[in-house]
Amino acid sequence: MPSLDVNNFDRIRIGLASPEQIRAWSSGEVKKPETINYRTLKPEREGLFCEKIFGPTKDWECHCGKYKRVRYRGIVCDRCGVEVTRAKVRRERMGHIELAAPVSHIWFFKGIPSRMGLLLDMSPRALEKVLYFAAYIVTDPGDTPLAKKQLLTEAEYREYREKYGNAFKAGMGAEAIKKLLEEIDLDQLCAELRREVRESTGQRRGRGVGRPGGGGGVRESGNPPVPGSYTPLPAPETRGK
Repeated sequence: MPSLDVNNFDRIRIGLASPEQIRAWSSGEVKKPETINYRTLKPEREGLFCEKIFGPTKDWECHCGKYKRVRYRGIVCDRCGVEVTRAKVRRERMGHIELAAPVSHIWFFKGIPSRMGLLLDMSPRALEKVLYFAAYIVTDPGDTPLAKKQLLTEAEYREYREKYGNAFKAGMGAEAIKKLLEEIDLDQLCAELRREVRESTGQRRGRGVGRPGGGGGVRESGNPPVPGSYTPLPAPETRGK
């Protein structure tokens, strides 16, 4: 296999990283927002500078000082869990942050065209209301007269909840959008839209032309149809220089 020359290439392709890929890249989960302990001036464990996750801050020395010098290369300290190696690995290693709730990347709902909007057949304005917690969206109407993906104000949501109880499901934020995206069958959606483009005319045909591209692009990426919705976030070591 020929060696890769990173300084000589014709083009570059950027794709979506799946949650599984992000976790596979990670050397550990960042659980604290702290960086340096103000008393010891050493990185906080499980923080944004954590040596166990990103590597030692000093060459060939673990966090607690039990192992020092190059002769201990590759040893993982049984006391602090830090690998004895060069400090430059901190430039390469990544951690990850597990979010309590999904977030949506602005590129995918505010881009032109809106990828999320194409997949869900929703306007960017409607998506924005849901993602910024200004409106509820119906994810499962149940046996009620509500429609799937119908937007509800706070007052309407309370009114319908009092009237129908738990007979329907509605939510807001990226979690509700993620649920709707996960229900999409991309193969079926693309087939239906191509048929619609062939058989329709006028505005309906124009709307259908753009949507297969959104669905096909996500399908070709090999990821689930949840573009820009993240639960784990990649976290490179915070650099002060």
